[in-house]
Amino acid sequence: MFDQKSISLQAEVDKNIRKLKSKKIYLIRHGQTDFNFQNIVQGGGVDSDLNETGRAQAQAFYKVYKSIPFDKVYTSALKRSIQSVEGFIKDGHKHEIHPELNEIHWGIKEKIKITEDENDYYVNIVNCWKNGQTELCIEGGESPNAVAERLRKFLDLILTREDEETILICMHGRAMRIFLCVMLNYELKCMDQFAHKNLGLYVINHTGSMFNIETYNSLEHLEE
Repeated sequence: MFDQKSISLQAEVDKNIRKLKSKKIYLIRHGQTDFNFQNIVQGGGVDSDLNETGRAQAQAFYKVYKSIPFDKVYTSALKRSIQSVEGFIKDGHKHEIHPELNEIHWGIKEKIKITEDENDYYVNIVNCWKNGQTELCIEGGESPNAVAERLRKFLDLILTREDEETILICMHGRAMRIFLCVMLNYELKCMDQFAHKNLGLYVINHTGSMFNIETYNSLEHLEE
C-alpha cells in the first residue's frame, strides 16, 4: 500500500515531467558551393556563396518544408549557411546567426584542392580522431574538442528557450557531425558514423531529457 506521502511525491514527479518541454530540431547542412564541387577544402575560414546547384537545393528544401511552423531559424555566420534557408527568412521566420555553428577551421589546408597527397593528410588526421585523439588539429586550425565546446554553448542556449518547440538549424558537415555527438552524448571519435550531404536533413527530437534521431540524412526533398 502506498501512503499519502508517497502518492504526493509521485504526483509532484509526474507534474515536473509534464513541465519538460519537447523540441523538434530540423538540422541541415548548407547547399553546394563551388568549393564543394571543385573538391577544395572549405572550413570556417572560407566564406563562400552557394553555386547554382546549391541554390536549387535550397529552393527544393524550402518547397517541401515551407509549411513547417518553425519558431526560429538558426544559422552559422557564414554566407552559404544563411543562403541555404533564405526562403524561410524571407517568409518572416525569426532568424538568428550564431558563429558557434561555423564549420571547423581546417587551418593551413583551407582553400587547398584535395590531391592524392592532401587526401592522405586528411585521412591521417581523421583516423587519429577515430582513435580518440580529438584534441588534435591541423596546423592553424581547430580540434573537434574545441568545436564541441562552442557547440555545447549553443545547445545550452536553445534548450533554455522553451517557447521554441520547432526549430531549423543550418550549419556545416564536420561541425554537424560533432554537434550530433554532443546532442546524443556520443564520444567525438564516433562522429564519422553520421553521414552528411549538401542539404541533407536530420530530424532530432528532444523529449525534455534526451535526444533521439527521427530522420537520418534524408535527401528525399532533392529527388526531383
